[in-house]
Amino acid sequence: MIEILNSTLLARAKDTGALVADILQTLRARSAVGTNLLDIDRWTKEMILEAGAQSCYVDYAPSFGRGPFGHYVCTAVNDAVLHGLPHDYKLADGDLLTLDLAVSRGGVAADSAISFIVGEARPAQSVALIEVTERALAAGIAAAGPGARIGDLSHAIGTVLGEAGYKINTEFGGHGIGSTMHQDPHVANTGRPGRGYTLRPGLLLALEPWVMEDTAQLVTDADGWTLRSVTGCRTAHSEHTIAITDDGAEILTLPTQA
Repeated sequence: MIEILNSTLLARAKDTGALVADILQTLRARSAVGTNLLDIDRWTKEMILEAGAQSCYVDYAPSFGRGPFGHYVCTAVNDAVLHGLPHDYKLADGDLLTLDLAVSRGGVAADSAISFIVGEARPAQSVALIEVTERALAAGIAAAGPGARIGDLSHAIGTVLGEAGYKINTEFGGHGIGSTMHQDPHVANTGRPGRGYTLRPGLLLALEPWVMEDTAQLVTDADGWTLRSVTGCRTAHSEHTIAITDDGAEILTLPTQA
């Protein structure tokens, strides 16, 4: 299903997107050496409920996971990259943490992910991983607008990742979003320009480039959810929800305060 939102729903989408972004920024500020992933999940639940919103994750039970997910935020550390199931783990100095959050409010969902390094250490390879996903995300957004094709966005993302020397996995990528978290069209993190669905004003997309240092292969953790690099290398993931407008694309998941 592909949804095209009217002006009323687009206004709600902006509201939801700001909520997601603000929660992620609060979680980032609270995530320090010694912070337990289960505390991050608890804080997320508290903020979602306080905002009168609903989690898109807690009851989520897709075919690729051992559902329902049962938690409120994905917490992926170091070699984990997607669908990180919160568990009893205390963050260490230099850990690369990805937080991925999807929330619904007013009948419209928004989805975003951030990767950052915990503590004072700044491993150069981890910094490079984060930066390339952010640059690829910016390139995908810049390619979006009315009349563009999904392949144009995929090509823009993949060009940045590929030129930086990273292998690209196409099993998981971006997606449409609206009244539900995951919708068509699928937005792969590499592709051919001029191909695929033509973007229209009112369409929401969640773009999410992610990479692993030295592989494109994933392995599913024993928890049935967390996806890790098969080699144990580090990973990073950046995501925004955008709305296609009459003259381009608007990022909905920006925090209300810098």
